[in-house]
Amino acid sequence: MKMQKLLTSLILVLCFSFSAQASYILIPMDAENQTDHLKAYGIAYWVLENEVETYWLLNYMGGSFAMKYAEPIEDECKIRGVKYQVIADAQFLKIREEISNPEVNKEVVKLEKAPKIAVYTPDFNSKGKKLQPWDDAVTLVLTYAEIPYDVVYDREVLEDKLALYDWLHLHHEDFTGQYGKFYGGHNASKWYKINQQKMEELAKGLGFEKVSMLKLAVAKKIKEYVSGGGFMFAMCSATDTYDIALAAEGHDICHEVFDHDGMDKNLDGKLDFSKTFAFKEFDLVKNPMEYEFSSIDNRKRKVNPEQDYFTLFDFSAKWDPIPTMLTQNHTRTVKGFMGQTTAYHKSHVKPEVLILGQNKAIDETRYIHGEFGFGQWTFFGGHDPEDYRHFVGDPETDLSLHPTSPGYRLILNNVLFPAAKKKKRKT
Repeated sequence: MKMQKLLTSLILVLCFSFSAQASYILIPMDAENQTDHLKAYGIAYWVLENEVETYWLLNYMGGSFAMKYAEPIEDECKIRGVKYQVIADAQFLKIREEISNPEVNKEVVKLEKAPKIAVYTPDFNSKGKKLQPWDDAVTLVLTYAEIPYDVVYDREVLEDKLALYDWLHLHHEDFTGQYGKFYGGHNASKWYKINQQKMEELAKGLGFEKVSMLKLAVAKKIKEYVSGGGFMFAMCSATDTYDIALAAEGHDICHEVFDHDGMDKNLDGKLDFSKTFAFKEFDLVKNPMEYEFSSIDNRKRKVNPEQDYFTLFDFSAKWDPIPTMLTQNHTRTVKGFMGQTTAYHKSHVKPEVLILGQNKAIDETRYIHGEFGFGQWTFFGGHDPEDYRHFVGDPETDLSLHPTSPGYRLILNNVLFPAAKKKKRKT
């Protein structure tokens, strides 16, 4: 694999050397000129892997990409079905001049290197050994876009292996040790029993009395990773349960059906919200039969599925390039989708958290971002951007049917933005 990458890089260098006509490849990302937005991110990543000069044109034609011309890049665009244009140096210079106008909300960001990606997911639930009966939107879109990633889980996290990666995704996970609160509907299911058994064995093998204790230790290690400069992205229940685990440190919040003993009797006022990334002043849902963790999730939302949309905020591309990168899209209105954790009550979101997308009509946030130490994190509510209600056991989404998905684009924005040369955020 390394030899293949080396040969590809050498070919690209030679192509640049023999290009008599200096030119660029422009990959448009608007709705009119691109037919596969998702694979376009894969092209950008592949070009970065081969150390080719690459730019992200924020707010220009839907957040387009531009890179120095080489025939192998053009061939790769054709193979993957990504629309592109070959433009002369003078045209690219004109685009940059247009973007540099201080009156225009656009910016050019140079992408420096392809981030090394890790997906936190059970090693007994990956690489053809799937146990849990659900899929994960991030691994689906990484695979579709042909962006490589490694799988890590609790053992690797505790052994400080996260230091090897630039970007970490938290798969559909429950960091509270309550097995996703699936007990009420699935405690008799074979997959549920096997999952609990394997998690208990893993916890004991790593020296923990309970799964909840293991998960807290992992959550704290991930927090150290972010503090040290890592980028963490989470969806669905991996968002609120992460913060709940941190806030509940030192207290047993698990019913006996989860950890074989009772929870602490008086938990009122015991949660420490100073330890969380995003959420504050929430209440726990203690009933083990209820498919919910806390008051963070807006579970009682009354929205017609046909009218369920959230709006992306507009940011200053020149002063706030990071949130601008995270919200690049060919539409500002994105179709909503459900999940175990769908959306967040705005009253529970800390004031310093940056809201990237919200449904203002029902006062809920869907897409949020923040900084911690030298690193950054993003939480995205919902399970699958192209499957409104994804139930346990449902087949995975075929992304070849949704190559222009705005919701999946938001995920890939997060994958790519660590590659950018960053400026200090002003807001």
